[in-house]
Amino acid sequence: MGRALAQAFPPARALFEKADTLLGYSLSRLCWEGPAEELTRTEHCQPALYVSSLAALAALSSVIATRQRSLAGKQSHPPREIASSSAFGGLLAMTPAAAAGLSLGEYSALAAAGVFSFEEGLRLVRLRGQAMEEAAAACPGTMASVLGIERGVLEEVCAAAGAEVANLNSPGQVVISGTPEAVGRAGERALARGAKRVIPLEVGGAFHSRLMKPAADRLDSALAAAAPAMPRFPVLSNVTGSYYTGSGEVRTLLREQLTRPVLWEACMRTMLASGIRTFLEVGAGTVLKGLARKIDPQAVVLPVGSPEEAQAAAQAIGP
Repeated sequence: MGRALAQAFPPARALFEKADTLLGYSLSRLCWEGPAEELTRTEHCQPALYVSSLAALAALSSVIATRQRSLAGKQSHPPREIASSSAFGGLLAMTPAAAAGLSLGEYSALAAAGVFSFEEGLRLVRLRGQAMEEAAAACPGTMASVLGIERGVLEEVCAAAGAEVANLNSPGQVVISGTPEAVGRAGERALARGAKRVIPLEVGGAFHSRLMKPAADRLDSALAAAAPAMPRFPVLSNVTGSYYTGSGEVRTLLREQLTRPVLWEACMRTMLASGIRTFLEVGAGTVLKGLARKIDPQAVVLPVGSPEEAQAAAQAIGP
């Protein structure tokens, strides 16, 4: 994860090296060599996703800057409005129309807009992962994706089973969370109420549920010591599905994000309503591309997870 980008682009490699120093262990080696059981631990997975996304953004920005230098002296073109699902704060060689990220990705989006420095964001992400892993160990939980059922019906099912709705990802795809027993009961009842499928997820706990309250309390102290800046461009909150209106909301909404549903479909619809039609999925994988197609088949999503994809994305959004 991120290895090819780090090898091809010095700015991406520099972020991995900085993360290794700040964390006190080789996150880069864990991302690139594993073992998988260590990388997928919540404590390590969250910093890995954060750094990999920002490294991909740094690589993309490097490609765009190189293209801009090659076009120096020619007629300039205004930057095309794009949305970045995870990005890196600082001097970007582009101006996103907005930034958003699903769950942990929201920290990358905030770093993209300069709300947090890379270092401060990494500190928060590391603590978030540790706190969530500890909360999960104290009260084990799980999650499941439920396909083909209306939100209202699933909320009734979860209330009766003792589970909770955790992610509203796209039309017909909702993730539920809770204790293994509660999620099992909710899955059986959802199928009885017409759900097409219930897919257990391999996760480290009951994320975005009340079982994460101890983690939210611990994160609250760290957020209180943070100093979020005003975003350089609009950023969306998972909790509200709307744009942040100021830096003061950051502490409150990031804390609430651990125990409340992720409104990803609402985030996408807010950006679409703003006139955004081209999106960059910056980082490993193309999960958000699949969700975007279900929300709006006309949306254009450009993945940026490899050197080849960074070059292609820069070509697509450049002058």
